[in-house]
Amino acid sequence: MKNTKGKFVDLDTKKLDIEKLKELDAYIESLEDKEGNLIHVLHKGQSLFGYLPENLQLYIARKIGLPASKVNGVVSFYSFFTQKPRGKHTISMCMGTACYVKGADKIFDAFKAELNVGNNEMTEDKMFTLKDIRCVGACGLAPVVLVDDKVYGHVTVEQVKEIIDKYRKED
Repeated sequence: MKNTKGKFVDLDTKKLDIEKLKELDAYIESLEDKEGNLIHVLHKGQSLFGYLPENLQLYIARKIGLPASKVNGVVSFYSFFTQKPRGKHTISMCMGTACYVKGADKIFDAFKAELNVGNNEMTEDKMFTLKDIRCVGACGLAPVVLVDDKVYGHVTVEQVKEIIDKYRKED
């Protein structure tokens, strides 16, 4: 991979867990069509490492034989991939039309204030990541909040602290 001055940059795998890299390598090697399964490889990488930092994207690109720009393009295009570490729980606020009309922006602001983070940021204790997302397809439950895979419908500003406290008590 070239940096902005045209010099080659080495892949820094020192920061990546070698055992996880071996597991990722085995997965990639098991695939007949490596290039055609890029999204599956990226999902596997994210499930192993928790996110897809640049050095892991470059590693995957080299293993599959694709340009790093193509791998990064896929990672940055799809919202289910992340290039930054996430908290133990991801709180996703639907900002689709139905949710927005029913006050999603005010609920999102309440989550930001309660967690003391901005959009797509992780709390200091690494417990939560807060992000806005587009329509989740549950318009009848608007406004909708997802915590990991659990759907909360008809959420109000008053419920924000209660939702956060539920996950803090479980952990």
